[in-house]
Amino acid sequence: MAAARRVAVYLEQGPKRSFACALEWPGWCRVARGDDAALELLAQYAPRYAPVAARAGLKLPAVRAADLDVVERVQGTAITDFGAPVVPASADAKPVSAAEAKRMAALLSAAWEELDAVAQRSPAALRKGPRGGGRDRDAMVAHVAEAERAYATKLDVRMPAAEWRAGGVPELRPRILAAVSRASDGRPVVEGGWPVRYMVRRMAWHALDHAWEMEDRAT
Repeated sequence: MAAARRVAVYLEQGPKRSFACALEWPGWCRVARGDDAALELLAQYAPRYAPVAARAGLKLPAVRAADLDVVERVQGTAITDFGAPVVPASADAKPVSAAEAKRMAALLSAAWEELDAVAQRSPAALRKGPRGGGRDRDAMVAHVAEAERAYATKLDVRMPAAEWRAGGVPELRPRILAAVSRASDGRPVVEGGWPVRYMVRRMAWHALDHAWEMEDRAT
C-alpha cells in the first residue's frame, strides 16, 4: 500500500448499524454497530482491499481509522441494518469526468476479478456459520450475478431472460463497464435509477463482500 494519507468516507447511519464507505474506492465499505466501529472495521479491511486496487493498477494508501475523514453522514434505513448500503451520498451526484469514469470501471472490474479468483480457489462447500445465510460457493456466485442483472437496470442496461440464459455474466459485465466508463453529468440515466458513482460502489461492494465472506468460510 502507498504511504498514509487522509481518505474521504461517508457514513450511512441506520437505526442500529452504520456503513463506512470510501468515496474514491468503490467496494471498500464495511458495516458495524455504530460509527466508530464501522470506521475501525473499514481501516482493518484496507489490506484486503489493497489487492483489488492493485488489480486496477492503483495503490491504496495505508490507513488507520484516524486517517479516515468523514465528509458526510446520510440517514440509512432498515436495509442498512440488514447489511446492505442503500443511500447514495450527495457527492455521488457530481459530474463524472472521463478519467474518473475510467478509474471507476477499472475498480469495478477488479472487484469482479477478485470474486472470480476467490471462487476458483474456494471449495464448493463452505463452512456453515451466521454470515451470509449459509450459501455455498456456486450459489453465492450465482446470487451476485443475479443481483448485478437487477442493479444494471438502474443504469438502463437490460438483459432479457433469453439473452441472460444465452450469455449470462460474460455478456452482462462488459455492457455494465461500457455504461460506467463514459463521462456523465452524475444524474441517474433513467427514472428511479442510481447515480453512476453509487452504482459502481454498490456493485463492487456486493462482489467483494461475498468474496471476503467466501474466504472467511473456506477455512
